[in-house]
Amino acid sequence: MASHTPPRIFDPHRRMAVRRRMLRTQKMLDAPRYLLDDMIEDVLERLAFLRHQPERALVIGDVGGVLGGRLESGGTQVTSVEPGHGFDEEAPLPDNDLGLVVSLGTLDTVNDLPGALVHMRSALSIGGLMIASFPGAGSLPALRSAMLVADGERPAPRIHPLVDVRAGAQLVQRTGFADPVADSRHLDVGFRSFARAIEDLRAQGHTNVLAERGAPLGRAARALAEQAYRAAAVDGRTVERFEILTLSGWRR
Repeated sequence: MASHTPPRIFDPHRRMAVRRRMLRTQKMLDAPRYLLDDMIEDVLERLAFLRHQPERALVIGDVGGVLGGRLESGGTQVTSVEPGHGFDEEAPLPDNDLGLVVSLGTLDTVNDLPGALVHMRSALSIGGLMIASFPGAGSLPALRSAMLVADGERPAPRIHPLVDVRAGAQLVQRTGFADPVADSRHLDVGFRSFARAIEDLRAQGHTNVLAERGAPLGRAARALAEQAYRAAAVDGRTVERFEILTLSGWRR
């Protein structure tokens, strides 16, 4: 009999540690959070456009509680959960009567993405909506190029494989959602240095959690990466692109 166990691409323990570090960093007033803020703004715009005002919602990865607060101000009863605190998206969700389930920046690092989507659908009541946003294919092109330069002829696994729009659309449809939608938008951010780019990624919980990771960059390799990143700069800043993939669907 064929095994249905998903491949182990990401290390769950490393993932939790990265998110816990991010949660501590996000308590600082000057912590970067532009990726999460962009996702939250997009979710709110979608809900307003759809005129969807659920009675009960589950929000995953809402660091700081901004989205939950906005939903609660509209009368929604919100439960917020966080992978860094042990919430497991690859297990059945603790409810099955929700009008809305939202995941913010977390599903790109689960090993069983189809399973996570199935669990989200199962948690919805009839007429409920799922929205999931996370970095998708095409993100971090400058960093990827710099890593290839640093590693030379033996590229190491350093940056995550990412889902593109087509694969995302197929996943939402295959996991049983009605009116499935997958779309992508980009967010461009300029960095003055390689180090600042890594610092921002670390502060937002988007660093390497691969199960099979490459060895840390040595001093010489890091210098090559910094040089390549700097060479891509225009007017002193290297523009990095984040492609934000959003998946959505209904339970009918």
